[in-house]
Amino acid sequence: MKSVLVTGASGNLGSAVVKKLQNEGCHIFATARDANGLDGAEVAPVDLTDETAVDAYIQSITAKNTNIKAVILLVGGFAMGDLNQTDAAALQKMYKLNFETSYFVVRALLPYFEQNGGGQFILIGSRPGFQAKDAIHTVAYGLSKSLVMYLAEIINAYGKDKGITAAVIVPSTIDTPQNRSAMPNANPDKWVSADTLADSIYFLLTDTGKQLRETVLKVYNES
Repeated sequence: MKSVLVTGASGNLGSAVVKKLQNEGCHIFATARDANGLDGAEVAPVDLTDETAVDAYIQSITAKNTNIKAVILLVGGFAMGDLNQTDAAALQKMYKLNFETSYFVVRALLPYFEQNGGGQFILIGSRPGFQAKDAIHTVAYGLSKSLVMYLAEIINAYGKDKGITAAVIVPSTIDTPQNRSAMPNANPDKWVSADTLADSIYFLLTDTGKQLRETVLKVYNES
């Protein structure tokens, strides 16, 4: 059975991804605040901004499983703020939440993938991460996500001919209870459901999806 690591599995998107992968026969390792709604997954509460904790966790799961084929990196955060409002503390917070939580896992898993014939990294990008006009009011968030997207490019350059690839999923607004509450006048029919994103992520793990290279999937619907 193929095993997949999902970070941030307790969120709206994370739980949808775990459910989809389990329905497709995958065994799930998950990092999450708690195991509620993640029945059947091996869940651990890991602080992914702590490099030492990440290294220890990756060592623990790879020591007992040699069939981890992919990691889906969902941990992250969002913050508003233009150039005038974005100070060092705001930059550091977004950098740690969006970039370090991905980078530390990538760095820890890379040797394992090299030793076991390859693997896939799937990261979450954003429009402010590659379109400056969308980052005007989300400067720290956009800058941190731009690093995530560039990290995927570095992984692909390093992993060429090693069977190691990285893909980026770029969602528009995700249809969650929190977003509906925050934007009561918006039309959620134009947003993207967590289930649609989970299906898109799973596609990347299929035989067809694994043949794609330098992949950036923009899952926008109409928003």
